Amino acid sequence: MSEEKSLGSILVVGGGISGLTTALEAAEAGYDVYLVEKNPYLGGRVAQLNKYFPKLCPPTCGLEVNFQRIRKNPKVKYLTMAEVESISGQAGDFDVTVKVQPRMVNENCTGCNECVEACPVERSNDFNFGMDKTKAIYLPHQMAFPMRYVIDSKACKGSSCAKCVEACKYGAIDLGMAADTVSFKVGSVVWATGWQPYEASQIDTLGYGKVPNVITNMMMERLAANNGPTGGQIQRPSDGKVPESIAFVQCAGSRDENHLAYCSYICCMASLKQATYIMEQMPEAKVYIYYIDLRAPGRYEKFLKNVESNENVTTIKGKVANITLDAETGDPVVVAEDILNGGLVKQKVDMVVLATGMQPSTAEKRAPINFKYEEHGLILDDPQTVGVYATGCAKNPVDVTSGVKDATGAALKAIQTLVRR
Repeated sequence: MSEEKSLGSILVVGGGISGLTTALEAAEAGYDVYLVEKNPYLGGRVAQLNKYFPKLCPPTCGLEVNFQRIRKNPKVKYLTMAEVESISGQAGDFDVTVKVQPRMVNENCTGCNECVEACPVERSNDFNFGMDKTKAIYLPHQMAFPMRYVIDSKACKGSSCAKCVEACKYGAIDLGMAADTVSFKVGSVVWATGWQPYEASQIDTLGYGKVPNVITNMMMERLAANNGPTGGQIQRPSDGKVPESIAFVQCAGSRDENHLAYCSYICCMASLKQATYIMEQMPEAKVYIYYIDLRAPGRYEKFLKNVESNENVTTIKGKVANITLDAETGDPVVVAEDILNGGLVKQKVDMVVLATGMQPSTAEKRAPINFKYEEHGLILDDPQTVGVYATGCAKNPVDVTSGVKDATGAALKAIQTLVRR
């Protein structure tokens, strides 16, 4: 066990946009920060987006600015492939233990890609939600930080293969690398573990996993992204066909007492944004948006009106009853109520995009510290708790702009704890 001590420092758990913001704001105010991220890269869900609000630009530039800030600031120590095992103590004096999984690629890595070319084993690419494959040794994505390859220990054949070791000229691959445990002290903790897409297969009526070409909104982001599985060309997964008609199904799991009872806040805007992806690539394609309420907070009302004004976009106020398979063509068929016109409507389309809700990561795994939670795992603010805070989508579904604002506030709270002790 290695041990490091740094009194008066801050622990930030989660390396997405909220965690990055919290860590950097605190570090640039002069405080030491430990940033712990379970993935082999920083950037979280934002790194998987094609474009994000408010400017509708790719996230790479915004994330790269933050990565440059980390590179230049020695007060931020980040640990990837790491999870907090335990936190004990009290505000101003917490003992933290972190388990770091072996990357099996060390700092000598130059990103030359020769190891990938030599590797004979493939794995499903979780960054692209299984829509393509990588080798067992891989770079998580083109703009990954740290820019270092990683080996999937579940897929790798280890020393019985070792072709990547033979191919590496820089001695960067260590198949014997073991897990490590790091211990340190901090004065305050910020939990920023973000969110995961609600599991669409749990919604029986919407056909995900049973009807081909029913995908989720995050899968659509990857399809539209230049570094995605299709190089940015939107195609339906089953046969690579460019879709001529697409249905967006809102509230897929959200605002539903059987799934997520709350509104996931970003889903309407995400679908409207993705409708613009369709219009840019396939101007003649037909877009159908099935909704309960279309929510475009504040200044985004104009964006909503612009999308609705397109003659190829049809919005249908009503809940989707089911999605089935057309026996003759194999295309998805959407059956929904039409509240404004009355009755049921049936529409055959080439592809369906489910606006799945935002579920906090704490729904599956609680933090090893005494937070209070609501029924779905969202962390509740507790004025009586000092020194331990949550931010971003660990608390509530939020967009990037709101998450950054909240994270800045969390950094201030964490600093206040240190100052007052």
